[in-house]
Order: sequence, then structure tokens, then C-alpha cells
Amino acid sequence: MHLQINEVAGNKVVAIEGRLDTTTYADLEKTLTNLFDEGCHNMILDCSAMDYVSSSGLRVFLMILKKIKSVGGSLVLCGLQPAIYNVFEISGFLSIFSIRDSLDQALNK
Repeated sequence: MHLQINEVAGNKVVAIEGRLDTTTYADLEKTLTNLFDEGCHNMILDCSAMDYVSSSGLRVFLMILKKIKSVGGSLVLCGLQPAIYNVFEISGFLSIFSIRDSLDQALNK
């Protein structure tokens, strides 16, 4: 997994590339927690290049969502591949997360 962080229109955009699984979730968790602790409460997670997510990865998404919501911030996920979208649907996460088709749509939330 590779992470790239950019700031766009006042939002931190974290692009996730590759597999988010039991061997990589800790890197994402650390990155997102550090951003939050530094005062970043509006994030967009660009998942367009993420090709797999495990339950460990889902837990990281849920953890950062709870932190961000606790301070009135915003978390948007975008670019979910069909297989990952299905995982979110089966797990019930579609009703919990704000999900957009593209980064442009996420920026215009």
C-alpha cells in the first residue's frame, strides 16, 4: 500500500493505493491519526487506486470517522472500486460514510 497526502480546497486528500489489509492497515491508521491530532478535521480518502480492503482496513475507516465526527469535521470517501463498494454495502458502511464517485464530487460535497 502507498499513501499520498495533498491539500485541496482546505481538505486533506489522502490517496490510498494498493491493498489495505492486515499487513498495511497500521500505516493508514497512524497517518490518519497523526493528521487528526495535527488539527485536520476535514479529510477526503481517495480510494480510486485501492484494490482490496480487509476488515482491519474497515476498522481504520470507522475509527477515523468517529474521531472526525466527534469534533464536527467531515470525512468523505471517493472512487471506490466495484468490489470495495460491495464490501461497504455488505458491511452496512454505505449508510455510515459519505461516499462520492470521484474526487471532484468529494470536493464539491
